[in-house]
Amino acid sequence: MLKHPIGVIFDWDGVIIDSHNQHELSWQRLANEHEKNLPNNFFKETFGMRNESIIPKFFNNWIDTKDDTQIKILADRKEEIYREIITQNGIAPLKGVKELLTSLKSQNIRCSIGSSTPRKNIKTVINIIGLSNYFDAITAAEDVSNGKPDPEVFLKASKKIGIAPENCIVFEDAHVGIQAALAAEMKVIAVATTHKIDQLGKAHRAVESLEKVKIGELYKLFE
Repeated sequence: MLKHPIGVIFDWDGVIIDSHNQHELSWQRLANEHEKNLPNNFFKETFGMRNESIIPKFFNNWIDTKDDTQIKILADRKEEIYREIITQNGIAPLKGVKELLTSLKSQNIRCSIGSSTPRKNIKTVINIIGLSNYFDAITAAEDVSNGKPDPEVFLKASKKIGIAPENCIVFEDAHVGIQAALAAEMKVIAVATTHKIDQLGKAHRAVESLEKVKIGELYKLFE
Protein backbone atom coordinates (compact mmCIF):
# COMPACT_ATOMS: atom_id res chain seq x y z
CA MET A 1 0.00 0.00 0.00
CA LEU A 2 1.25 3.47 -0.83
CA LYS A 3 2.51 5.58 2.05
CA HIS A 4 1.48 8.82 0.36
CA PRO A 5 -1.98 10.03 -0.73
CA ILE A 6 -2.67 10.38 -4.43
CA GLY A 7 -4.67 13.00 -6.28
CA VAL A 8 -6.51 12.80 -9.58
CA ILE A 9 -6.76 15.67 -12.04
CA PHE A 10 -9.21 15.58 -14.93
CA ASP A 11 -9.05 17.54 -18.11
CA TRP A 12 -12.56 18.67 -18.98
CA ASP A 13 -13.68 18.47 -22.59
CA GLY A 14 -12.94 15.06 -24.07
CA VAL A 15 -12.59 13.47 -20.63
CA ILE A 16 -15.62 14.43 -18.52
CA ILE A 17 -17.81 15.53 -21.44
CA ASP A 18 -17.50 15.68 -25.21
CA SER A 19 -18.83 19.01 -26.47
CA HIS A 20 -16.84 19.18 -29.69
CA ASN A 21 -20.03 19.55 -31.74
CA GLN A 22 -21.35 22.30 -29.48
CA HIS A 23 -18.09 24.23 -29.86
CA GLU A 24 -18.26 23.90 -33.63
CA LEU A 25 -21.83 25.17 -33.62
CA SER A 26 -20.96 28.11 -31.37
CA TRP A 27 -18.15 29.23 -33.70
CA GLN A 28 -20.50 28.89 -36.69
CA ARG A 29 -23.19 30.98 -34.98
CA LEU A 30 -20.58 33.60 -34.10
CA ALA A 31 -19.57 33.74 -37.76
CA ASN A 32 -23.20 34.13 -38.78
CA GLU A 33 -23.64 37.03 -36.36
CA HIS A 34 -20.70 38.79 -38.00
CA GLU A 35 -21.78 37.76 -41.50
CA LYS A 36 -18.42 36.10 -42.04
CA ASN A 37 -17.22 32.67 -43.12
CA LEU A 38 -14.95 30.51 -41.01
CA PRO A 39 -11.54 29.71 -42.57
CA ASN A 40 -11.01 26.38 -44.31
CA ASN A 41 -10.09 23.52 -41.94
CA PHE A 42 -10.84 25.85 -39.04
CA PHE A 43 -12.02 23.20 -36.58
CA LYS A 44 -9.18 20.82 -37.33
CA GLU A 45 -6.51 23.49 -37.04
CA THR A 46 -7.86 25.06 -33.85
CA PHE A 47 -8.61 21.91 -31.86
CA GLY A 48 -7.37 22.31 -28.29
CA MET A 49 -6.31 25.93 -28.73
CA ARG A 50 -7.42 28.77 -26.47
CA ASN A 51 -9.62 31.50 -27.95
CA GLU A 52 -6.90 34.06 -27.24
CA SER A 53 -4.65 32.13 -29.62
CA ILE A 54 -7.32 31.27 -32.20
CA ILE A 55 -8.70 34.77 -32.78
CA PRO A 56 -5.45 36.62 -33.60
CA LYS A 57 -4.43 33.83 -35.97
CA PHE A 58 -7.68 33.30 -37.88
CA PHE A 59 -9.86 36.41 -37.49
CA ASN A 60 -7.72 39.30 -38.67
CA ASN A 61 -10.37 40.16 -41.28
CA TRP A 62 -13.07 40.37 -38.57
CA ILE A 63 -11.47 42.66 -35.99
CA ASP A 64 -8.24 44.46 -35.17
CA THR A 65 -6.38 41.45 -33.76
CA LYS A 66 -3.79 43.71 -32.12
CA ASP A 67 -6.54 45.07 -29.87
CA ASP A 68 -6.83 42.86 -26.77
CA THR A 69 -10.23 44.35 -25.91
CA GLN A 70 -11.72 43.35 -29.27
CA ILE A 71 -10.23 39.86 -28.91
CA LYS A 72 -11.77 39.47 -25.46
CA ILE A 73 -15.20 40.68 -26.63
CA LEU A 74 -15.21 38.16 -29.48
CA ALA A 75 -13.92 35.33 -27.26
CA ASP A 76 -16.48 36.07 -24.56
CA ARG A 77 -19.32 36.13 -27.07
CA LYS A 78 -18.28 32.78 -28.52
CA GLU A 79 -18.34 31.20 -25.05
CA GLU A 80 -21.68 32.86 -24.26
CA ILE A 81 -23.15 31.21 -27.37
CA TYR A 82 -21.64 27.88 -26.27
CA ARG A 83 -23.33 28.12 -22.86
CA GLU A 84 -26.64 29.03 -24.50
CA ILE A 85 -26.43 25.90 -26.67
CA ILE A 86 -25.55 23.66 -23.70
CA THR A 87 -28.29 25.13 -21.51
CA GLN A 88 -30.90 24.79 -24.25
CA ASN A 89 -30.00 21.29 -25.47
CA GLY A 90 -28.36 19.72 -22.41
CA ILE A 91 -25.34 17.41 -22.31
CA ALA A 92 -24.34 14.20 -20.54
CA PRO A 93 -21.06 13.04 -19.02
CA LEU A 94 -19.04 10.49 -20.97
CA LYS A 95 -19.38 6.81 -20.15
CA GLY A 96 -17.78 5.75 -16.90
CA VAL A 97 -17.26 9.26 -15.54
CA LYS A 98 -19.76 9.21 -12.70
CA GLU A 99 -18.87 5.67 -11.68
CA LEU A 100 -15.14 6.50 -11.49
CA LEU A 101 -15.77 9.73 -9.56
CA THR A 102 -18.01 7.84 -7.13
CA SER A 103 -15.27 5.26 -6.54
CA LEU A 104 -12.64 7.96 -6.01
CA LYS A 105 -14.86 9.78 -3.54
CA SER A 106 -15.51 6.56 -1.61
CA GLN A 107 -11.72 6.16 -1.22
CA ASN A 108 -11.28 9.80 -0.14
CA ILE A 109 -9.05 10.47 -3.14
CA ARG A 110 -8.97 14.20 -3.84
CA CYS A 111 -10.06 15.19 -7.35
CA SER A 112 -9.58 18.37 -9.35
CA ILE A 113 -10.37 19.73 -12.78
CA GLY A 114 -7.40 21.12 -14.70
CA SER A 115 -8.55 22.68 -17.95
CA SER A 116 -8.08 25.62 -20.31
CA THR A 117 -11.89 25.83 -20.49
CA PRO A 118 -13.39 29.08 -19.12
CA ARG A 119 -14.70 28.69 -15.56
CA LYS A 120 -18.23 29.79 -16.52
CA ASN A 121 -18.42 26.97 -19.05
CA ILE A 122 -17.30 24.38 -16.52
CA LYS A 123 -19.73 25.69 -13.89
CA THR A 124 -22.64 25.69 -16.37
CA VAL A 125 -22.00 22.12 -17.49
CA ILE A 126 -21.08 20.67 -14.10
CA ASN A 127 -24.42 21.80 -12.69
CA ILE A 128 -26.31 20.34 -15.65
CA ILE A 129 -24.61 16.93 -15.34
CA GLY A 130 -24.83 16.92 -11.54
CA LEU A 131 -21.16 16.34 -10.71
CA SER A 132 -20.27 19.47 -8.71
CA ASN A 133 -19.93 17.54 -5.44
CA TYR A 134 -17.28 15.21 -6.82
CA PHE A 135 -14.50 17.76 -7.32
CA ASP A 136 -12.47 19.39 -4.57
CA ALA A 137 -11.13 22.17 -6.81
CA ILE A 138 -11.29 23.66 -10.30
CA THR A 139 -8.39 25.21 -12.19
CA ALA A 140 -9.70 26.90 -15.33
CA ALA A 141 -8.56 29.21 -18.13
CA GLU A 142 -8.68 32.30 -15.92
CA ASP A 143 -6.23 30.75 -13.44
CA VAL A 144 -3.30 30.32 -15.81
CA SER A 145 -1.12 32.47 -18.03
CA ASN A 146 0.22 29.66 -20.20
CA GLY A 147 -1.81 27.10 -22.11
CA LYS A 148 -0.91 23.44 -22.54
CA PRO A 149 1.65 21.95 -23.23
CA ASP A 150 2.93 24.22 -20.48
CA PRO A 151 2.36 22.34 -17.18
CA GLU A 152 1.03 25.40 -15.31
CA VAL A 153 -2.61 24.29 -15.22
CA PHE A 154 -1.79 20.89 -13.73
CA LEU A 155 0.74 22.25 -11.23
CA LYS A 156 -1.85 24.73 -9.96
CA ALA A 157 -4.50 22.01 -9.85
CA SER A 158 -2.29 19.77 -7.72
CA LYS A 159 -1.49 22.65 -5.39
CA LYS A 160 -5.19 23.38 -4.87
CA ILE A 161 -5.85 19.84 -3.66
CA GLY A 162 -2.67 19.69 -1.58
CA ILE A 163 -1.09 16.74 -3.38
CA ALA A 164 2.49 16.80 -4.66
CA PRO A 165 2.73 16.73 -8.49
CA GLU A 166 4.61 13.42 -8.52
CA ASN A 167 1.70 11.85 -6.62
CA CYS A 168 -0.97 13.00 -9.07
CA ILE A 169 -2.61 11.20 -11.97
CA VAL A 170 -3.94 13.18 -14.93
CA PHE A 171 -6.69 12.01 -17.27
CA GLU A 172 -6.24 13.61 -20.70
CA ASP A 173 -7.43 13.14 -24.28
CA ALA A 174 -5.19 15.60 -26.15
CA HIS A 175 -1.51 15.36 -27.07
CA VAL A 176 -0.72 18.82 -25.67
CA GLY A 177 -2.41 17.84 -22.41
CA ILE A 178 -0.40 14.64 -22.15
CA GLN A 179 2.78 16.65 -22.75
CA ALA A 180 1.75 19.13 -20.06
CA ALA A 181 1.11 16.39 -17.49
CA LEU A 182 4.42 14.69 -18.24
CA ALA A 183 6.20 18.04 -17.94
CA ALA A 184 4.61 18.38 -14.49
CA GLU A 185 6.10 14.95 -13.65
CA MET A 186 2.66 13.43 -13.13
CA LYS A 187 1.30 10.06 -14.18
CA VAL A 188 -0.94 10.22 -17.25
CA ILE A 189 -3.85 8.07 -18.36
CA ALA A 190 -4.92 8.98 -21.87
CA VAL A 191 -8.55 8.58 -22.90
CA ALA A 192 -9.21 7.73 -26.55
CA THR A 193 -12.03 10.22 -27.06
CA THR A 194 -10.27 12.46 -29.56
CA HIS A 195 -7.42 10.28 -30.84
CA LYS A 196 -7.13 6.57 -31.51
CA ILE A 197 -5.72 4.58 -28.63
CA ASP A 198 -2.59 3.60 -30.57
CA GLN A 199 -1.77 7.32 -31.02
CA LEU A 200 -1.51 7.93 -27.28
CA GLY A 201 1.72 6.08 -26.60
CA LYS A 202 3.42 8.79 -24.55
CA ALA A 203 0.95 8.33 -21.68
CA HIS A 204 1.61 5.82 -18.91
CA ARG A 205 -1.60 4.08 -19.88
CA ALA A 206 -4.31 4.55 -22.52
CA VAL A 207 -7.95 3.49 -22.25
CA GLU A 208 -10.93 3.56 -24.59
CA SER A 209 -13.11 5.16 -21.89
CA LEU A 210 -13.21 5.77 -18.14
CA GLU A 211 -15.35 2.64 -17.87
CA LYS A 212 -12.08 0.73 -18.14
CA VAL A 213 -10.46 2.37 -15.10
CA LYS A 214 -10.36 0.70 -11.67
CA ILE A 215 -9.05 2.28 -8.48
CA GLY A 216 -6.52 -0.47 -7.86
CA GLU A 217 -4.95 0.18 -11.24
CA LEU A 218 -4.33 3.81 -10.30
CA TYR A 219 -2.19 2.81 -7.34
CA LYS A 220 -0.20 0.42 -9.52
CA LEU A 221 1.07 3.38 -11.55
CA PHE A 222 3.23 4.31 -8.56
CA GLU A 223 4.78 0.89 -8.00
